[in-house]
Order: sequence, then C-alpha cells, then structure tokens
Amino acid sequence: MDPSQFSVEVRPEFLPEQSDAEQGVWAYSYTVNIRNRGTVAAQLIARHWVIMDDNGRVEEVRGLGVVGHQPLLQPGETFEYTSWTRLHTPSGSMRGSYLCVTEDGERFDAPIPEFALLPPGATLH
Repeated sequence: MDPSQFSVEVRPEFLPEQSDAEQGVWAYSYTVNIRNRGTVAAQLIARHWVIMDDNGRVEEVRGLGVVGHQPLLQPGETFEYTSWTRLHTPSGSMRGSYLCVTEDGERFDAPIPEFALLPPGATLH
C-alpha cells in the first residue's frame, strides 16, 4: 500500500490551563485525523513521535497504538483522537509516523507531517 493513501492531519492547540511559564512548562493538545484513502483495509499498530522544542531538544516517543486503540480503517474510513504533550520552551514542533499493516500483511509507515506548537500570538522563527 502506498503510505500516502493513509492521510494524517493534525490540529494543535495551546493549553494555557496546563501551562506554567514560571515552571518552564508549556502544554499543547493535538487532534489527529487519520483517513484511509486507499483501496484496502489497514490497521494502525504503533506510533513514533519526534517532539522538538525551541532549544533543539528532541524527545522521541514510541508505543503501540494511539490512546489505547489500534484502529482498523476500511477504505474511506477515518479515526480521530486527541492527545497532548508538554514542552520546556514556549513553542516547538512535532512530526512522526504510524506503523500500519494492511489486511494482507503488508507493513508501511504513514508519515505524520511536521506541525508547529505555538502559543497564541507567536510566530515561527
């Protein structure tokens, strides 16, 4: 399966109530929409996130599924979930990939395009 057939869109949001600038913590939620644009069913098995803050500090997160699920997406189906992360600078970015397997056992990585984590009023450097 062509990995581009599994499209991923992310909507990040700053969480002021979970952030504390004095403590050096800025929190963000992100809502991910995954759509199977292909012609065969595929299951999301694992995730790999690369989270970078403005100081260039990188944290990698790997694990099975997303928010406790390993969704099987039929052609045309979508799966949406919301999660969150914390940074040690006011802004940063995230990118990654999902390991997926088609019904016939073919493995592929669906890319998660890089997106910015910015507090309100901030701009990219």
